[in-house]
Amino acid sequence: MTQFAATMCWVAGLVIWFIIRLPHQRRARKHAIVDSRNRGGQQTLVAISVVGLGLVPGFWALTGMGAPRGANLPFSPAVAYAGIVAVIAYLWFFYRSHKDLGHNWSATLEIRAKHTLVTSGVYHYVRHPMYVSFWLMAIAQALLLQNWFVGLSGIVGVGILYFFRVKKEEKLMLDTFGGVYRDYASKTARLIPYIY
Repeated sequence: MTQFAATMCWVAGLVIWFIIRLPHQRRARKHAIVDSRNRGGQQTLVAISVVGLGLVPGFWALTGMGAPRGANLPFSPAVAYAGIVAVIAYLWFFYRSHKDLGHNWSATLEIRAKHTLVTSGVYHYVRHPMYVSFWLMAIAQALLLQNWFVGLSGIVGVGILYFFRVKKEEKLMLDTFGGVYRDYASKTARLIPYIY
């Protein structure tokens, strides 16, 4: 395993991520939005996460894995293999989240026509498996692209998205589904079953 091979694994993960997302984006456009919260602000949060998870590492990879050069870490194949495990995990969570959500998925805080509260599949265990996939994606980036600045950019990007959005998302669900969502939330963790 080399840094180049690890970088190609990161790229492959992103390509598969887009392949998973594309049909769900298309399907979501077919369902009318009946409630939308702070769309501009939510799009800004998504853009920040894209900078941390896409633009910064992409720039690093395109510049020969050298910018910022002083932030490169000594390459460790064992760390890179752990990154591959994280890629597989984040892709599984990402796929499963979309599959379980079906037409209920949205990139921002929106309720669509015929929206239902999904509590089965991976949602039976955690309320926010899509965020689990994003956190794992940031971890995979840090493990595969062994540069402290690039690794930190993914974690910061996901952190900003998550911490500025999750409570608003839960409020939207509570406003839409009331006591049913409150009951569901009391029985499931946000990200890690039985812990958080």
